[in-house]
Amino acid sequence: MPELILHHYPLSPFAEKIRLVLGAKKLAWKSVIIPSVMPKPDLVALTGGYRKTPVLQIGADIYCDTALICDVLEHLQPEPALYPLHAKGLARTLAHWADNTLFWTAMAYSTQPKGFAQLFEKAGPEAARAFGEDRKAMSAGMPRIRPADAAAGYRSYLRRISDMLGEHPFLLGQTPSIADFSMYHPLWFTRVRTPAVADIFNATPLVLEWMDRVAALGHGTMEDLSASGAIAVAAAATPAALSGDAFQDDHGIALGSRVVITSESFGPEPTEGELLAATRMHYTLRRTDKRAGTVHVHFPRIGYALKAAAAA
Repeated sequence: MPELILHHYPLSPFAEKIRLVLGAKKLAWKSVIIPSVMPKPDLVALTGGYRKTPVLQIGADIYCDTALICDVLEHLQPEPALYPLHAKGLARTLAHWADNTLFWTAMAYSTQPKGFAQLFEKAGPEAARAFGEDRKAMSAGMPRIRPADAAAGYRSYLRRISDMLGEHPFLLGQTPSIADFSMYHPLWFTRVRTPAVADIFNATPLVLEWMDRVAALGHGTMEDLSASGAIAVAAAATPAALSGDAFQDDHGIALGSRVVITSESFGPEPTEGELLAATRMHYTLRRTDKRAGTVHVHFPRIGYALKAAAAA
């Protein structure tokens, strides 16, 4: 098993998703705590621009977005499986819905004034303002859900999740799948980070019992690592050889071209590099940083836009 380095911070819901996957698979990992807001110079030295949380590092290979990170962890440790054979497509589809529709509904509800105030009651108003401005910049152009509308939607989604739990302990059966981890983390944020508004769970006790089962999976075996230590690991390593997956050209951009990859919605910061792979599932860019050396930065296809650097 290669050394797994997770760049994250405790407050991040998506980081909690990956921490629990690491726990379910009983994996050991190194923890690098990153800032929750920009600037993030140590992280950007590895990614080239991408700043969302979390990021998985394996030597000089940098994996962005939890959808891709979960695929990488599944490849490294296939058991217990995130994608059950009887419901692979369903599990992935539910996970995508949860990471997008459910997530933004839960965030809009949880960060209503009472929840937002609790979130930063110890950090103070300056930290709250900085966080708010940072997320405003990350979500420029995205539609915003008002808390009152989010509350109605959230209640409906919780009832639907509850309906999935009447016959078995996890959403798709006897063991947790990617659907569980993706639906759990937005709810975790409400229940654990903004408990002042967590009474929304009172009508769905089965959801609370399921959340307790997911939380009990733990976070695996964690060891702290400094950001400079992680950069040194990348600088001393050589990116892993790429698999022989077929090149899927949907853009008319040849391998070896200078390209820019950006998120289609939240977090628009671009990453530029040389396109090394464009398979049906992911992109790989090669880039060089004066601190991190030559790294391969990997993105999932879904949710990300690829453009030639000259046209970006």
